[in-house]
Amino acid sequence: MHTITLVTNPAMFLDPALVDSLRNAMGGGTAVWLDPRHAAEFEVPKLPRDLDGVWRSLQAEGVDLVAQPSGDRKRRMLLADMDSTMIGQECIDELAAEAGVGAAVSAITARAMNGELDFEGALTERVALLKGLPETTIETVLARRIRPMPGAETLVATMKANGAHTALVSGGFTAFTEVVAARLGFHEHRANTLLSEGGALTGSVAQPILGRDAKVQALEEISARLGISAGDVLAIGDGANDLGMIERAGTGVALHAKPVVQAAAPHRINHGDLTAILFLQGYSRDEFVTP
Repeated sequence: MHTITLVTNPAMFLDPALVDSLRNAMGGGTAVWLDPRHAAEFEVPKLPRDLDGVWRSLQAEGVDLVAQPSGDRKRRMLLADMDSTMIGQECIDELAAEAGVGAAVSAITARAMNGELDFEGALTERVALLKGLPETTIETVLARRIRPMPGAETLVATMKANGAHTALVSGGFTAFTEVVAARLGFHEHRANTLLSEGGALTGSVAQPILGRDAKVQALEEISARLGISAGDVLAIGDGANDLGMIERAGTGVALHAKPVVQAAAPHRINHGDLTAILFLQGYSRDEFVTP
């Protein structure tokens, strides 16, 4: 058996007629409404051959569809990317905007996140453009520019309340993950370290650089420490450097992700906010924890 989950953007409504039509076409069981307006699920004995075609047609209507093996889908660990996943910004792009090199850095970021450039090389190139930027700019960016994605606090709080461990892993910088992890309630965080001297950034980052392989390593190390398996992990991200952990985790989700990531990820959320990650695990709206 498989469970089909349907989720919309919170600004939209999930049409009951659409849910019933899909359920009937797939020979599914009774629809369970996880949220009376935005999310429903039902079990099917087997997946349709053209599931991807069904997914594409629903995307045009603003509806996400995720199919998973039935059973206990609540994961014991959340492993989340930060930039454009748990927050709505790319921190290095925001620093670059303050430094007056925003366009150049943003162009490199976009190509790196879509897998067109080597992540480590692209990060080194972008950080070099920040040389001489006052360290205090980090505090300014955090205060003025960095905002959590909708549903971020609820996702973390609900999973923690149900016994899950939460880890923020970023190809960005510890100066940001430390603050964002604390704001959102993560148990721990990992990221790269920007180097500074005399109160200004040197244009370098400490080695080794945390990229795709290091995120997989984080999944393996933290799950081993907790005594759980990779199958107990839910990993979410949007960039090419997230694909390793997304593919390794028991539940891997590309969240509003770049095309190369969507093409390879097991599951995709393009319309729902971060509470969609809770619906995928079978949580209903009345089980959500608001911090």
